[in-house]
Amino acid sequence: MTTPYVIGIGNAVMDVIAPTSDETLARLGVEKGIMQLIDRERSEFLMAAQSADPQAGKARLVPGGSVANTLAGLGMLGLRTAFIGKVAGDPLGLSYAEQTESQGTVFVNPPVAGEVAPTSRSIIFVTPDGERSMNTYLGISAELGEADVNPATFSGAGWLFLEGYLFDRPDGKAAFLKAAEACHAAGGQAGIALSDPFCVDRHREGFRRLVAGPMDYVIGNVHEWCALYQVEDLEEALRLARADCGTVVCTRSGEDAILIRGEERVTAPVHLIVPVDATGAGDQFAAGLIYGLARGLPLAVAGRMGCIAAAEVISHVGARPESDLRAAFRAEGLI
Repeated sequence: MTTPYVIGIGNAVMDVIAPTSDETLARLGVEKGIMQLIDRERSEFLMAAQSADPQAGKARLVPGGSVANTLAGLGMLGLRTAFIGKVAGDPLGLSYAEQTESQGTVFVNPPVAGEVAPTSRSIIFVTPDGERSMNTYLGISAELGEADVNPATFSGAGWLFLEGYLFDRPDGKAAFLKAAEACHAAGGQAGIALSDPFCVDRHREGFRRLVAGPMDYVIGNVHEWCALYQVEDLEEALRLARADCGTVVCTRSGEDAILIRGEERVTAPVHLIVPVDATGAGDQFAAGLIYGLARGLPLAVAGRMGCIAAAEVISHVGARPESDLRAAFRAEGLI
């Protein structure tokens, strides 16, 4: 069988993971345990403060971003992957591209040289109790647009996966539509993760057109699906989604996932574990799901693969798998 080829488009965010103390958080004015968007000046201040703190541990640079994490999981499962993202030709951007390539995902667009916005980064302060306080500057990643999507990239691609966060900007919308058209022209299927209910609220009509138009599969959680259709009842939201989209996937935070494709409706069981770090759970659910779909496995099997991948990533710190997911799939008789 030809190895499936998956292309993703999303924010290319370098995670700068820095051990620190509660005292340092207070001194820097960082609110503990939350994610907040910051501007360039604030990001440069926090980067400098972290580097200069004699009590802080050495920061780790880990390529991140939701879709990038999904592609990393798919690559670990043996699929061919490519990432369309945008970084600057600064040290963080060069490291992001190099690490992405070294981990097996093609980084399609070279870092942008010249006087441009810096590479996106999420400065993650980790205190001794394990709490992660994230400060995210979107930088050049948010400028990804139609010109960054080359249809030739999609030759042989069977699957496209988009990050809903990028839908916040007109350039991102244009990039999504161009990519979906190129994917379909290559005979592939295009899908999106809704990403965030607040993002859905801001761009509801655009998301509705995307879901009912070029998207072949859509992944969202209860809050995102209900926000999309402005209803409080999940079943009503799923009824409306089914009328719009070929494959509808709903995760339910610890409860069985629901998957609908045409007249088929299945659930994928979730086996509850105590999370060590919930970061990346949705990203790796998408990786397991897309792996199953790309391999042509039954819908229920693909859904269960997503649940297994999500459970693995929340069992340790970090947004990417650390153990052999295919071994876990084999242990359940899924492959």
